[in-house]
Amino acid sequence: MASTYKELLADIDTFVFDVDGVFTDNRVQLYPGLDPVRTFHSRDAFAVQHAVKEGLRIIITTGGRSDGVRESFGRMRVSDYFDNVHDKSAKLDELIAAGLDPKRTAYMGDDLPDLRVMQRVALPCCPADAAPEIKAISRLISARPGGHGCVRDLLEQAMKVQGKWLTEGAHTW
Repeated sequence: MASTYKELLADIDTFVFDVDGVFTDNRVQLYPGLDPVRTFHSRDAFAVQHAVKEGLRIIITTGGRSDGVRESFGRMRVSDYFDNVHDKSAKLDELIAAGLDPKRTAYMGDDLPDLRVMQRVALPCCPADAAPEIKAISRLISARPGGHGCVRDLLEQAMKVQGKWLTEGAHTW
């Protein structure tokens, strides 16, 4: 059995991410009649699209619903995007039934709705500013807070361990 998160990274081929608090800094701008406005860190976006190009599976599960967020992940080539997910553990059950192996999966979340699903995967991860209960169960706590490169941190570490980081595909979007 792997004893450190770095050893676990070698066998992870699927990365599941929450959105708010992971890709964002938890701040949402609200304007009447419009989708809530969120900002993503461009290095997180680069790492996601690079991971997809290198054959890693990226899955997004979010309790929110936003056309802008959906479109952003589409530009990153993420095909497994699930919004309006009220029970992330039930969504994990669906993904497992469809072939996902939790022993080869990392999950990055930041708050209580992520806790139960994080307890079921090989590598639970979180941003530096995650809720204390999430930090307590995480094997990898990024030095970066949500919305400030924590996704890039996880993917870069995994891809370096797996020899997929500085490939020819790293030089293009």
